[in-house]
Amino acid sequence: MKPATKAKTLKFFRVSHSWLGLFVFPWILVIGLTGLYLNHSKLVLGWIGASNYDESRFADWPEVALTMPEALVVAQSVWPDEPVKDVSGKAYHGFDSVQFKKASGTIIVTRDTGHYFVKTNLTRRTYAPDGTLLHKKIYWSSVFKWLHVRGWLDNSFGTWLADITAGSMVVFAVSGLFLFFMPRAKKIGRAVRNMRPAPKQDARVAP
Repeated sequence: MKPATKAKTLKFFRVSHSWLGLFVFPWILVIGLTGLYLNHSKLVLGWIGASNYDESRFADWPEVALTMPEALVVAQSVWPDEPVKDVSGKAYHGFDSVQFKKASGTIIVTRDTGHYFVKTNLTRRTYAPDGTLLHKKIYWSSVFKWLHVRGWLDNSFGTWLADITAGSMVVFAVSGLFLFFMPRAKKIGRAVRNMRPAPKQDARVAP
């Protein structure tokens, strides 16, 4: 390769490698951290810590015995622009409850006291009957898995961000190898040639 061509090629890969590294750095960091979680989930969750709400406190509230229409009113107050897609009567954490599914998540209304839970893929919020937020729980395992697989916390981009990051990491690695070996090609070539055994010379017996 001519020196001018070699210099232009090196410059191209150097600039591409630098900008590509800057672009994918946040997602490389995310993939590294989430990969650490996937391999050592208990350790990572131990660092984060967990906060739980003592739901036995519900027993201190007066019983109201919500009817289905009353429970529906509570559910409609959450994400009011979204219609209810499904309704089911299921026990939740030992409480007689009604579950209302919407596009953004599920509202679980406890019929005995009127407390309700709002669940999404990543969080669960516990509310008092008057709408006061009592507790918020983050499903860290889901957060880390979503980030690792999608590179984002919802389906807005599908897996495109993760796919672009994966492809960029491949290009980043290949360009890094090229930048390392190309300037040293001649030196490496000489070292390889020097490692070859010298050709054997014919042994001739003197007359």
